[in-house]
Amino acid sequence: MSEPNTPHNQDNAAPPAPGKKRQLGLRVVFMVLMGLAFYLATSVLIALALVQLLLSIASDAPNERLRDFGRALGRYLRQIADYLSFARDEVPFPFSEWPDAD
Repeated sequence: MSEPNTPHNQDNAAPPAPGKKRQLGLRVVFMVLMGLAFYLATSVLIALALVQLLLSIASDAPNERLRDFGRALGRYLRQIADYLSFARDEVPFPFSEWPDAD
């Protein structure tokens, strides 16, 4: 037999606090914005790769500034992916600092 004070179904579970729902709603808005930023950053990365390829063909060496920007852009994409997958809670750029290329 079970104890009379022990709940056995989800009907007796406490509802989430109102602040949690509000925070999740705000996170959804940020997730949509970060999804758009991810799409845009991916397009920029593809363009950067093509420009870097053309510059490498023309000068036999990659452009150092573009290489550093590409590295920082890759880290930014990682931050967005981490945020979208709930692996991090801090909202990426422009709501925080741009990642370093180092």
